[in-house]
Amino acid sequence: MDTNVNRRRLLGLGTVAAAGAVLGTAQVAQAAEESEIDTPAADASAAARRISQVYARETAKAGGTWSSYVSVADSAGNLVPAVSERADDVVEAYSVNKIAVATAVLDKIDRGLLTLDQRVDVTADIVIKDTDGIFALDGAYPSSVTLGHAMAALLTLSDNTAVRLCGLVCPAAELNEILRGKGFVHTQVVPVANPNRFFLGKTTPAETHTLLRKLVGGTLLSAKSTEYLLNILRSLSAFTDGVRLGLTSAERLRVATKAGWFNDGRNEAGVMFSADGKPILTYALFASGAFAGDPAVNKDDYAATHPALRARAKLGKTMFRSVEKLTATTARTYATAPYRATNGG
Repeated sequence: MDTNVNRRRLLGLGTVAAAGAVLGTAQVAQAAEESEIDTPAADASAAARRISQVYARETAKAGGTWSSYVSVADSAGNLVPAVSERADDVVEAYSVNKIAVATAVLDKIDRGLLTLDQRVDVTADIVIKDTDGIFALDGAYPSSVTLGHAMAALLTLSDNTAVRLCGLVCPAAELNEILRGKGFVHTQVVPVANPNRFFLGKTTPAETHTLLRKLVGGTLLSAKSTEYLLNILRSLSAFTDGVRLGLTSAERLRVATKAGWFNDGRNEAGVMFSADGKPILTYALFASGAFAGDPAVNKDDYAATHPALRARAKLGKTMFRSVEKLTATTARTYATAPYRATNGG
């Protein structure tokens, strides 16, 4: 059996998927593309169906192995599943787990054990000299920054030195204990010999989805820490090559997102908000393996040109367009300040 067609049927493509048995994968993809309407959906169920179709089509094009969970909130705030594919598989989280790292640090802040304005030392031996982030670029060590500055770099620029800075105040063992205490038994970092350092570890799409839902539901952290975290994840400095690629600046401000990449993994998770600030769609997308195209090119391509990121960009625009006119009556509201460009001064 054609596995792509079977996959579409499992994801709820109905008659379009069934037609694949006769027409073949290319015709199914074309039919799905023609049936897609780039307009807001009437309700959460309609949005979920459209997202399911585009997810199946675009991930089949991209190749690789996808483990994902996407939901849409209906008018009462109840979640309607749009995508559930290997949602309970334990996967490499890579930098998506930086949300979990920040959660643990903010939990300690909520308990009065740390403060955002306390300083952490940036020494030459702690700086990771990769091409991500800013700490490897400033060339002036030793120095110090506030913990708030470190977490802003952690979540917007995905700075890996910032991971180590967070580890100075929240060691690996404590970090994992905090996450387990919040119910995340698979979302864990990997300790190393130095107790203040760790690899970013693993998660499941379902747990990452739950973490994000608890965050916007106000049950993960204090109201102040929740606003702080969402403000960073929604900033225009945050990742734009994936889900947010096809969106305008104003639309990007309605998407809190975090991407993660390493080896063959290309991941992204986040929340989309309605025009009135309600968390309306939550996504956790993890992909790895052999993607379409030239493996030698894909290997070192972490940009929007990678097949997995192209799929996420297409899906991101569909997700946003599908839910942009929806809202929920019971969900908390998180207003976004409009972007105001400046020219120095």
